[in-house]
Amino acid sequence: MSDRFYFRQLLAGRDFARGDFLAEQMVNFAYLIGDRETGECAVVDPAYGVSELVDIAGADSMRISDVLVTHYHPDHVGGSMMGHSIEGLRELLDLGVDAKIHCQAAEAFGVKRVTGVGDSDIVEHASGDVVTIGSVPITLIHTPGHTPGSQCFHIDIPGTNGCLVSGDTLFLEGCGRTDLPGGDADQLYDSLHTKLAVVSDDAWLYPGHLYSPEPSAPMATVRERNYVFRLRTREQWGIMFGDS
Repeated sequence: MSDRFYFRQLLAGRDFARGDFLAEQMVNFAYLIGDRETGECAVVDPAYGVSELVDIAGADSMRISDVLVTHYHPDHVGGSMMGHSIEGLRELLDLGVDAKIHCQAAEAFGVKRVTGVGDSDIVEHASGDVVTIGSVPITLIHTPGHTPGSQCFHIDIPGTNGCLVSGDTLFLEGCGRTDLPGGDADQLYDSLHTKLAVVSDDAWLYPGHLYSPEPSAPMATVRERNYVFRLRTREQWGIMFGDS
C-alpha cells in the first residue's frame, strides 16, 4: 500500500503561485493526497494558483477527485482577504474539476459564505468520518478552536508511520490564533490535548503554513518542542491565551 500512496506538500509562492505577493507572505501549504494505482487524489486547502495545483497533479498522472478543507479562512479556500482576491474553491470548480468539498458541518456555512460555492458542492462531516481516496483512508478529526469547524486529516498507511495534515490547528511551532471570529481558546486546548492525543508520536505533522524552519516533523518532536504542549493545565493555557 505504501508504494501506492501519493503525497505532495506544496508551498504557495514557491511551488505554485510564484510571483503572487500575498501567497509569498502568507506561506500557505496545499497538499495532494492519493492513490497512484487508481490515479485519484484529494487536494487539501486549494488557494492562490488553483489551476497550477491541477496541473501539478496531472503531471504526476493524478486526477483531483475530492477537496478537503481544514477551515474557511480565505488563505485556505479562496475569497477576499485584506483587500485582496484569492483564488480557491470556486475557481477550482469553475475549471471543470468534478470534486466534492469535504468539511466539518460546523464549517459549511463559513465555507459557502467566503467562497460562493453552493450546498450541492459540499459534503458535511462529523468527527471520525473517513474519506477514502482510491484505497487511501483519511480520517477527519474535528479540532475546533481556531474556527468552529476546523479539522485535521489523519492518514494511516500500512508500512509507514502515517501523517497528520493539521491546517491551522497545530504548527511545528505554536498553534492557530483564537482571537479571530469563531475562535475559542478553551476548545483549542481540548483539540490539542485530547482530540489529537490519538495521533501516534511516530506520525509526521504537516501544517497549514511554513511558520518554522522545517516544513514537517514527527509528532514526538512537535510534542517535545512546541510550547503549546508545555501548557498542561487549563489554568496555564488561560494565562497564555486568555478566556475564550
